[in-house]
Amino acid sequence: MRLSELQPSPGSKHKKKRVGRGPGSGHGKTAARGSKGQNSRAGGGTKPGFEGGQTPLTRRIPKRGFTNIFRKPWEIINLRDLKRFAPDTVVDVAALSHAGLVNPKARRIKLLGQGEVTVPLTVKVQAVSAQARGRIEAAGGRVEVV
Repeated sequence: MRLSELQPSPGSKHKKKRVGRGPGSGHGKTAARGSKGQNSRAGGGTKPGFEGGQTPLTRRIPKRGFTNIFRKPWEIINLRDLKRFAPDTVVDVAALSHAGLVNPKARRIKLLGQGEVTVPLTVKVQAVSAQARGRIEAAGGRVEVV
C-alpha cells in the first residue's frame, strides 16, 4: 500500500449540504433553519455562558483573592531530576532545557532537595534550597547562584 492509494472508508464521506439554493434542493427558502426566531438569523444564537436571562454562573459565584499581573513564575527541579547528567557536567538553563526538564524560555529556576545526587555536578540556577546545596556539595559538586 502506498500513500497515494489511501482512501476514506466507503460511506464515511458525505457531500456538503448546500442550503438556500431554491425549492428543488429541498433546502431552499429558509435554508433548513426553520422560520423566524433568534437562531434563524445570521449571527443569531446566544453567546457561551448565556443562561436565558438568568444571572450567569460566572456572576453568581463570589469573587475571592486577586491575580498579581507582575508575578514571575519559578521553574522547579529536584535533585532526583539530575540523575541523567554525567559526572562533572555543568547543569545550566541550556542543559536543563535540552534534557526536557524546563521550558527553554525559563527565566527563574529553583533547585529543591528531593532525591539524591551521587555524582559531582556544577549547577548554575537562580535559587537553591539549603538541603539541595548541602547534598550537591556532599557529592563533590558546586552550586552557583546566577
